[in-house]
Amino acid sequence: MTTAPTVVALPGSPALAPLLARGALLSPFKRPRPDAGFPRTRLVLPGLRVDLARLAAYERVCGFPTGDDALPLTYPHVLGFPAAMRLMSHRSFPLPLLGLVHTSIEITRHRDLTATGTYELGVYVDGLAPHRRGTEAAVVTEMRAGDEVVWESRSTYLARHRTDGPRAPEASETVERTPLPAVGEWRVAADVGRRYGAASGDRNPIHLHPLTARLFGFPRAIAHGMWTVARCLAAHGTPPAVRVRAEFRAPVLLPGTVTYAARDGGFELRDGDRVHVTGTVSPLGSLGSLGRLGPLGS
Repeated sequence: MTTAPTVVALPGSPALAPLLARGALLSPFKRPRPDAGFPRTRLVLPGLRVDLARLAAYERVCGFPTGDDALPLTYPHVLGFPAAMRLMSHRSFPLPLLGLVHTSIEITRHRDLTATGTYELGVYVDGLAPHRRGTEAAVVTEMRAGDEVVWESRSTYLARHRTDGPRAPEASETVERTPLPAVGEWRVAADVGRRYGAASGDRNPIHLHPLTARLFGFPRAIAHGMWTVARCLAAHGTPPAVRVRAEFRAPVLLPGTVTYAARDGGFELRDGDRVHVTGTVSPLGSLGSLGRLGPLGS
C-alpha cells in the first residue's frame, strides 16, 4: 500500500540560493539508485498570489505577450520550482543535485488561469525509476483554485550513474526522425540565462556566465531548459485546456542561433542536426477521457 504523503504548509516560497547551496554540499554524499527512499512530503503554498512585475519580466524574456490577464502555460512551474528544489536539496532525497538533468516535462492545464487569482500550489516527489543511464525521479506540481486542480505538471530529473547490464539504445539512436519544417531562426543572446534567472529565480551558475558554466563542464553558459520550452510555446500558441509534453535533448549554448520548427501539434528547437527540445501540444478535448498524469517512464 502506498503511504499518503505528509502535508507541510509553507509560510512562503523558499529562497532558491540557500537550497542550491545545500544541495551542492550534500551531493557528494548521495548514492542514487532506483530503489532508494525519497521524501514522502507534499509541500503546499496556500493563498499564493502572482507578483505581476516578475510575471511581466518572465513574459518578456520568453516571448509571451505582456499585459494579458491569463498566466502563460509554463509560469506555474516557475511558482512551484522553489518548493521542488526544497524537496530535491533535502538530505532525504537520494539523487545528487549537482549534475541532475531535467529530462522531460508534461503539463496539463484544465482551463485558463488569471494572473490576479489566488491559488494553492502543491509539490511532491512521485517516485524513482531505473533509467538506461541511471536513476530518474518524478516531481509533480499541482495548482488548485479552491478544490479544483486547474494546472498540473510532471517533471523527470535524471541522475547519471553506472547501471547493471548493457545500456539500451535510446529512441533517437534507433528511430530515424523526420525534421519538422522550419518556421523561424532565433538569435539567442548571451544574457538570456541571466534575464530568465532574474525573472524565474533560477540562478543556477551554468546559465549565468561562461566562467561559472565551465566549472561544470560546459564551454559556455547554457539556456534554461524551461526557457526553451516556454519560448517555443509562446511561438506555437496553446488552447485554454491543453496538455503539453516536452523532452530536453541537448543544451542551447549562449549566445547561439537556433531554428524553431513546428507542424500541427508538434514543435522542436534545433541547430542543424542537433535537436535541443521536442514537444507536442494536444487540446484536452482531443485526448478523450483523462485521468491523472501518467506513470514515470524509463
